[in-house]
Amino acid sequence: MRLTQDMQDYLQGSQEELKQLIRDLCAIPAPSRHEEKRAAFCRDWFAAAGFEGVYIDEALNVVCPYCAAEEADLVVFMAHTDTVFPDLEPMPMREDGRKMYCPGVCDDTGNLAVMMLCARYFLRRGLRPGQGVLFVANSCEEGLGNLKGSGEIVRAFGGRIRELISFDGGSFHRIVDRAVGSHRYRVRVRTEGGHSYAAFGNRNAIRYLASLIDTLYAVKVPEKAGCKTTYNVGLISGGTSVNTIAQQAEMLYEYRSDDRECLEAMRRIFESAVETYRAMGVEVEVERVGERPCAGNVDAQAHARLIRRAEESIRAIVGREPVRLSGSTDCNIPLSVGIPAVCLSAVTGARMHTREEELDLDSLLEGCRLTMDFMAGYFVP
Repeated sequence: MRLTQDMQDYLQGSQEELKQLIRDLCAIPAPSRHEEKRAAFCRDWFAAAGFEGVYIDEALNVVCPYCAAEEADLVVFMAHTDTVFPDLEPMPMREDGRKMYCPGVCDDTGNLAVMMLCARYFLRRGLRPGQGVLFVANSCEEGLGNLKGSGEIVRAFGGRIRELISFDGGSFHRIVDRAVGSHRYRVRVRTEGGHSYAAFGNRNAIRYLASLIDTLYAVKVPEKAGCKTTYNVGLISGGTSVNTIAQQAEMLYEYRSDDRECLEAMRRIFESAVETYRAMGVEVEVERVGERPCAGNVDAQAHARLIRRAEESIRAIVGREPVRLSGSTDCNIPLSVGIPAVCLSAVTGARMHTREEELDLDSLLEGCRLTMDFMAGYFVP
């Protein structure tokens, strides 16, 4: 354990401030690609804490450098500002003494607030890292944000980043160390349609879309030891009225895998199915609306060292055996280009991605201790 008594006193004494920071952040709507107001709040908070050179980049990331001289190696700590919800007005929050309830309160507002509070400690105490550090409140992690924020950080600093740690999710003992890649599509089917009685017999776009969906659901996913591959149709729409043969119908479809070869196999299967329907004279339009990469060639020893440090902190602070798993997180981007990365949780909660999302208030101090213990390993004693 790397926690000092001074660190523990700081965290204990900051709990009410942390709760208020979470409330303040939750009050600022931040759907993916519309994080401007929350980004401005985070920038101003870091600046008020005393950090210098804090800025918002073109992807709406808040970048807070610390001892990050030009050309220095970097470790990146990040938590995302966006929520999965499209709301542009403040979402309702309530508390009952045990929990906070608000869409996005756990994923990822609580994690972001804990990271910010811990970052300030190192500045206040003048502790020097063994390498440059970037604290990043990043954009576009959710949904069709397509990891734009993480991608911009890797693009801008990739040659200098030695490790990247994302704080996300709501379970202390889990470590996401493998990247689940995905391809997401909007598929439109068009036919001649017509009046349901006068033009009876004309092709119905809904019928052909339904048939295409049935074909895709008959697919046997690639099987590879230690890997998982899935698919899903998440939204369908189309048609005009009950007495109209539908001219158009569309769906949102995705497939996922934590293995590059399996992801590529699913791409071939999907494209083959689409071409089959085109060969029947059905007009099928395909638009790729999302893509997240699998991991690339990451140095196994360097990655193992990062995972081991995370495991040590979890065992020391949480007292549970860590569980390693695959996930689709901001870590996908660095892992895809060979940068060791893991995703940890700084809070616990439940019902993520629902309007009833909740954060356990009792988890805040323990999450702060876990986050601080892990971060402290990067600073010179």
